[in-house]
Amino acid sequence: MNGHGRGRGRPTLEEVALRAGVGRGTASRVVNGSPGVSERARAAVEAAVAELGYVPDRAARALADGRAGAVALVLPEPQSPLLTEACFAGVLRGAAEALAGAGVELVLALGGGVPALSGHRVDGVLLPASGAVEPPPGIPAVVGGRGPGAGTLPSVDCDHLGGAAEAVRHLLGRGRRTIAAIAGPPGDEGARRRLEGYRRALAAAGHPPDERLVAVGGPGEDGGRRAMRELLERRPALDAVFAASDLLAAGARRELRAAGRRVPQDVALVGFGDSALARHLDPPLTSVRPPAEELGRTMARLLLARISGGGSREREEVVLPAELIVRGST
Repeated sequence: MNGHGRGRGRPTLEEVALRAGVGRGTASRVVNGSPGVSERARAAVEAAVAELGYVPDRAARALADGRAGAVALVLPEPQSPLLTEACFAGVLRGAAEALAGAGVELVLALGGGVPALSGHRVDGVLLPASGAVEPPPGIPAVVGGRGPGAGTLPSVDCDHLGGAAEAVRHLLGRGRRTIAAIAGPPGDEGARRRLEGYRRALAAAGHPPDERLVAVGGPGEDGGRRAMRELLERRPALDAVFAASDLLAAGARRELRAAGRRVPQDVALVGFGDSALARHLDPPLTSVRPPAEELGRTMARLLLARISGGGSREREEVVLPAELIVRGST
């Protein structure tokens, strides 16, 4: 690192601008991630930042524009099941990365929803579960999911319907013809759309609807096992199962084994979520992977745009594609 500015305290934005050969305003826009800067100027400023070791003074910047320099991610309860989901960990990483790049701190508020923010001054709120809590009045917020709880707030979600449909098309392509579904809780909007994707893909392939091939899975692995038992009693000739989650698929796998059905030789099996569980099942589970980190990054970017006043005033709905990860269970 060049010694420019050493001995006189930390490097200033003016020094960055001078080193990059641009105006202070241009340097400020680059440091703050604002648009309207040429690629050449951006590269010069970024090089100067790296060379001088410049670190934005977040506190001073926040005081200057009247902001807290922090965003809260709010969960409704300390024991929220989201905390144990691999997808949520990815959302958290993505959001934290995008916010850190803008010099904004991420505060995790657990339990009690919005009251958990007491003592924290924040500029905006991320709600990873649609309908979980109501944001404080007048504070910008972005919701994860597109359920009724999203209201008029901007929302970001993965394509549950498209991911489920791709899973069913994959099973059909493997020659499976009697494909069952283990649906998630009726009140879960994502699970509802996964079931819709399952039905649409079968209908598009010319398979008439058969509600005997659909069972609702209760919570946890045991719920998947009970649903699988129910499906085998109704349609013993089924040759494939699409489960609304990897956990439900794991329960189905246990019941299929107990019934003497081999996976995938007798029954092919697909889950949703692409959790660590999917990779460690025997055989490893084919599963639909949500773009977790990109979901978090997109939520954070939408929120930052709202905070800065640069976002759309209309409600925005962003839907990101999911990816089918094919493994041994199909």
